[in-house]
Amino acid sequence: MGKYFAILIVTLVMSIALVGQQVQAEPGKSITVGSKIDTEGALLGQMIILMLEEKGFSVKDKTEFGPTPIVRKAVISGEIDIYPEYTGNGAFFFSGQDASLWKKHDQAYAKVKELDYEKNKLVWLTPAPADNTWALAVRSDFANKNDLKTLADFAKYVNEEGKIKLAACEEFVTRDDALPAFEKAYAFSIDDSEMIVFSGCNTAQTEKAAARGTSGVNTAMAFGTDGALAALGLELLEDVKGVQPVYAPTPVVRKVVVDKFPQLKKILAPVFKSLSQQTLQKLNAQIAVGGENPKKVAREFLTENDFL
Repeated sequence: MGKYFAILIVTLVMSIALVGQQVQAEPGKSITVGSKIDTEGALLGQMIILMLEEKGFSVKDKTEFGPTPIVRKAVISGEIDIYPEYTGNGAFFFSGQDASLWKKHDQAYAKVKELDYEKNKLVWLTPAPADNTWALAVRSDFANKNDLKTLADFAKYVNEEGKIKLAACEEFVTRDDALPAFEKAYAFSIDDSEMIVFSGCNTAQTEKAAARGTSGVNTAMAFGTDGALAALGLELLEDVKGVQPVYAPTPVVRKVVVDKFPQLKKILAPVFKSLSQQTLQKLNAQIAVGGENPKKVAREFLTENDFL
């Protein structure tokens, strides 16, 4: 009995050791993961990190690295290797394209994939079906009082000298395809004095400012996949003119890295295919409203869906 028991113990120890080896980083498999400074960027960045670590990669965490221009410079220069980006940003990265193509999921993905590879040798992997487009949200009580349901209603209110205080990030305020695009399409203008501008595009900040009425804020920059809106008593203003492109979250990786590790495509594709609008809204809410850590939320989602 003792002999067989000893053999069993040895077998169990060896099995545990093998399992440990599988999750340990393999020599030469190192990669740097970045993301933008926002709730969803942190969430998606941590999903990428956890999936790569599961497959034996040694990962350097540079998530929440900065706004879009900073992260783009970092990936192009090789400071980071992979990060989550959005298809609609192709309109921002590459001027002179037909604006209508960015408003269709598959066409936008195909075009930005082609252009980014040609110019920057960046490879767009499998996109998510979700659309995290730029948006404006207002306090529910403010919307009800002034009958605001669409951006056309909002423009009319602004032009009739209604009181506005917008919380937004610098990128949203200055990018031609963000707030300026809304202002141009709906013929309204928000003065600098009517804004509170944050450096990072974290809608958790802008939406909480609107919900709490911080410094008179009643309007917030928002994203289509934000899960905090209902919980915070905010309502999205409908973009009835379809101003914004489709912003499908997609992992973007340097060509030299994907050439070295072609398995990246298969590792991340199932995860991003599972990220519907509703799924991201729920996960983002756990972070923005529930105060949960992005890595914890990412790990729980990946585990529950058998990715880990």
